[in-house]
Amino acid sequence: MTPPPRWKDFGILIRGDTVAAWCCAYLLRKAGFKPALERTARPRLPAIMLSENALALIRDVFESPDLFRSAHRISQRSVNWGPGAEPVALDHAAVVVSERELLNQLEQGREPPVERLDHEADFTIFASRPLPGEPVEHCFGSRIAHAAPIRLKDAPDSESCWIESLEEGWLFLIPDAVDSGWLLSVGSSLPTVLSHSRLIAERIAAVSEPSKEFPASPRIVSPLTGPGWLACGTAGMAFDPLCGDGTAHAIREAILAVAVVKAISAGGDANQLLNHYEARLTAGFHRHLAVSLDFYLSGNSGKWWDQQAAFLRQGLEWCAHRLTEYGKFRYQLTGFELRSIDNRLA
Repeated sequence: MTPPPRWKDFGILIRGDTVAAWCCAYLLRKAGFKPALERTARPRLPAIMLSENALALIRDVFESPDLFRSAHRISQRSVNWGPGAEPVALDHAAVVVSERELLNQLEQGREPPVERLDHEADFTIFASRPLPGEPVEHCFGSRIAHAAPIRLKDAPDSESCWIESLEEGWLFLIPDAVDSGWLLSVGSSLPTVLSHSRLIAERIAAVSEPSKEFPASPRIVSPLTGPGWLACGTAGMAFDPLCGDGTAHAIREAILAVAVVKAISAGGDANQLLNHYEARLTAGFHRHLAVSLDFYLSGNSGKWWDQQAAFLRQGLEWCAHRLTEYGKFRYQLTGFELRSIDNRLA
């Protein structure tokens, strides 16, 4: 039997130019590997809001306590959610960056990974699609998001993000400077939803034509892993932007992905390790669907909201069935290392 390759000659290819890809590359290099990162072209999100928890996580992973110190800050969340609800202002702590700016910050000042391996990869991390084989994407919703740049009426409004539910959708206003921001509309067309707004419309001086359109329903591919590969970040799952936890979850996925790859390179049982990875991601997706369902049950009533809630219930049933197939968790993540349940290294 051929012995498993040691880490120094275990070739790892990362495909994608995403937060998950750069997180994997950084952690693998820190562990002594020499991964190759193959960049892929794809549309970028115009605005991402990073909560304090997400900021703390990303700063800890990249060992950079000053990351995004100069980014536009949000100190309040104004919410008008539910039929007949009155606006509520809540304390909030977050920063707003574009996806391009986020990736540039992660890359800046760090030695870039090589773009190709000098031999065939022993393992591939897919942080962007396409994936090997013919995986099936399961989509639990029919929501399309439209993003448009806006100009704010009043500078003080730039310190808040604004969220509002309406009869056939919802609006999310994310300022990115004292006089500008992005308006996200989910459900009907942006003009239609905005025409019924009581909270957000009056904060806007001008709206440009929508420049971005993308699916806004939770999605997951199956399988998430295969012999010699796994999917990480948006290559495997996409979250509803309403919950705002997609970036932090992609980083946590990357931490687990790297721990799995390290364990495989050391001779661990690849099938069991990949099964654990897929089970953990499915469990995280299940939690996201449960949180999303609470929002869609309370947002409003009527055909559109009922339909979206029904899709989310289907997703919860699908995840519950999948989780029974994976069996009990065999490993647990301790820091950046994966250990078996009896506390031995995987």
